[in-house]
Amino acid sequence: MSTTADPLAALGALPGVADSVDSVRKAVDRVYGHRIMRRRSNEITSEAALRGARGSAALSGADWALEEVRRRSDFSGDGEARTIGSALRLTAEAGQLLSIWRQSPLRVLARLHLVAAAENDEAAGRPRLAGEPVDEPLVELDVPDSDEVAGRLEGLSRLIIAGGSAPALVTAAVVHGELLSLRPFGSHNGLVARAAERIVLVGSGLDPKSVCPAEAGHAEQGRAAYVGALDGYASGTPEGMAAWIAHCGRAVELGARESTAVCEAMQRGAA
Repeated sequence: MSTTADPLAALGALPGVADSVDSVRKAVDRVYGHRIMRRRSNEITSEAALRGARGSAALSGADWALEEVRRRSDFSGDGEARTIGSALRLTAEAGQLLSIWRQSPLRVLARLHLVAAAENDEAAGRPRLAGEPVDEPLVELDVPDSDEVAGRLEGLSRLIIAGGSAPALVTAAVVHGELLSLRPFGSHNGLVARAAERIVLVGSGLDPKSVCPAEAGHAEQGRAAYVGALDGYASGTPEGMAAWIAHCGRAVELGARESTAVCEAMQRGAA
């Protein structure tokens, strides 16, 4: 990251990023301007939460049909079922942590991991220690050691607490990319990173009702595109960073499109 006073704002000036920010803003505005949102926004929020959780779980290896996620009530079975359960719990928990995020992001990340791991991980809620393995099969980047993780998490925390002029999309993309690159926990890093992205998008005011599930958009673009874009972020090059931010922007747009479709279905009386 840059050593300027506001490195996230500097990322906002990268080629193409302003266009992504503008495109996302227009997509979000279209959802919020829909007549159904004025009357049934709580239903749209609930549906977006379900679709976001399904998308996040799919990227972590549990690619279930939406109706199967909707139908099930027991997620204590095999590994895929537990992943779905973790994603659902995280989506619900994220909305309860908005007020804490700007004051103590590391506390929020610990809470998210604790919720995701539940009773299945004795290291739940704390960053991994030296020598502890990481279970995150989707991401094949080199795993930073625990000292690097601690330093970069602290740097990320300072940036969030300080605030700045960077667009919400840029901040959300950096939080997501940094957490997934670092994999600070022994497990569930992808789920936690995507939940943190949601918190930034909602808490920033870009998507205050949480109706534009970026997780669904990431899943729609596919795992290969997701990993490829993350490689760009991890490279640290301006081109790679801009490509990752654009990928995250497209994910928000696709999430907004899903909720727009839900609004249309409700308007037709089909849902």
